[in-house]
Amino acid sequence: MSATRTATRRDVQPRRRLADWLFHRRGREPAPVRLTQRRIFLLPTRQGLFFALVLLVMLGGSINYGLSLGFVLTFLLASMAVVSIVHAFRNLAGLEVSVAPAGRAFAGGTVRFDATFVNPRRLARYSVAIAHPDGEAQSTDCPAFGTGQCMLRIAAPARGRLYPGRLVVFTRHPLGLFYAWSYVEPDRFAIVYPAPEAVAAPLPAGTTGDGRSNSAQDGQDDFAGLRPWHPGDSPQRIAWKAVARGQGLLAKQFVAEAGSIAWFAWEDTPASLGDEGRLSRLARWVVEADATGIAFGLRLPGQVLPPAAGEAQREAALEALALYGIDR
Repeated sequence: MSATRTATRRDVQPRRRLADWLFHRRGREPAPVRLTQRRIFLLPTRQGLFFALVLLVMLGGSINYGLSLGFVLTFLLASMAVVSIVHAFRNLAGLEVSVAPAGRAFAGGTVRFDATFVNPRRLARYSVAIAHPDGEAQSTDCPAFGTGQCMLRIAAPARGRLYPGRLVVFTRHPLGLFYAWSYVEPDRFAIVYPAPEAVAAPLPAGTTGDGRSNSAQDGQDDFAGLRPWHPGDSPQRIAWKAVARGQGLLAKQFVAEAGSIAWFAWEDTPASLGDEGRLSRLARWVVEADATGIAFGLRLPGQVLPPAAGEAQREAALEALALYGIDR
């Protein structure tokens, strides 16, 4: 079994090197990436191959029966196919492609990347598409001296930096007989946060502003009002009566939460969870604290995030958890 796997890997590596050499793999490139003529490749589609077969049959019939009009129609259709090669190639040549993340996500979700095509010429570009190997293609039109945009959804299986990888920009314009394409590999990345722990563990003890020891779960009898529900909020905080009245999904908020400060430390999580499990628990605590308005700090080995509250603190804490152990 191991010998077979070794042989398979040896077979795959030369094929990959051959493909990289044929298609000029350049690695990650800064935006914008200009599609020069040497970067564009072109092959007939299935419809193009069938069209060529039909032309051969028509040519054979015209020769066999001496049909003058058959020759005219055959060569007219063939000339249209040849012209479509030029148009397909020209539809991509000179385009400038930029791909950038438009959001962040938790591990196991998807990240949105926005692809922008800039057309620097007076020739309009039609049906220009971009695709990720594991996703669906998205297409747009680029007017003369204008831009077009597409949105890609790329799976984020693990925390850390997510690069979009090698993307293919292609077109079948104008007749669908030929497929012109080029590869781009942007150097922009999105941050993928650790997936919050599915079962919310109680928040660890923190300290209030006057220095007294306090649990982040205390003070839940002082109801302060309702606020919009956020993903990651505890189901126990959902105001079900408001939901029944048709007011939407709201969460309960308490007075004691407003002035609290909590510390979330690596040592507060059990080692039995493993590194990824501990990060998931810390991520759950960060989401819970932000949803309830608690100011919190974060302590990781070799890194300390001072206490604060708000969206910026939440993003900074989740980013620290996402990149933990990656930059070291």
